Amino acid sequence: MGLPDFSCRASLSEWMDDDAVDFDTFAGCLRDLAKVNVVTLAHRPTLAFLAQLARTGRWPKDRPLSVVDVGSGYGDGLRAIQHWASRRGLDINLTGLDRNPWSAQAAQAASGPHSPIAWLTSDVFDYAGEPDVIISSLFTHHLDDWQLTRFLGLMDRRAQIGWLVNDLLRSPVAYCGFTLLSQLMRWHPFVRHDGPVSILRAFRPADWRRYLKEAQVEGAQVRRRFPLRLCVAKLQP
Repeated sequence: MGLPDFSCRASLSEWMDDDAVDFDTFAGCLRDLAKVNVVTLAHRPTLAFLAQLARTGRWPKDRPLSVVDVGSGYGDGLRAIQHWASRRGLDINLTGLDRNPWSAQAAQAASGPHSPIAWLTSDVFDYAGEPDVIISSLFTHHLDDWQLTRFLGLMDRRAQIGWLVNDLLRSPVAYCGFTLLSQLMRWHPFVRHDGPVSILRAFRPADWRRYLKEAQVEGAQVRRRFPLRLCVAKLQP
């Protein structure tokens, strides 16, 4: 059996996007996705973006930096940010936003009762907040092209300091590598199924340039990040 077509985004469905999935199954998938994020260095581009804000003086000096993570899932990304900011003495206010109610429940349980992170259940397109920074990691590949254009416009209007999309690069190397790794690590069945699908639903630089043009967003940068990540970021003028 040959490789899939990587020339354009696939429209395949991911099991975890099914609203009928029960909490235990969903939480088990999220726990193993957190392991995947550790192995694949998934949080590094997001932390590098925040470090850029601090380094260039964009971090507020008189109040916490407000950050909303769209599609926050298990919350491991926000917990990594909280740990990173705390070690550097940076004041930060973190909110996780996810449309699946199981996400908030699982993230709260994993974070502990004393975590300062807030968890909200809402569709991002119903969210009316205007935080300093909007981030997302492994979220945008769940959207179709029309939703992606709309999401870019939303971030550009609402994020007061800047925004970051941290997602996957669509490539045969990523697809074959993840398929093999997920089987060797015996990750959750949802992860073994959805991981390769996510890569087929993911992006190449030309995709993002087209979405940015359609959304009439100017000044954003599209960059590859090790390993096999493709990020889109913008700092507001």
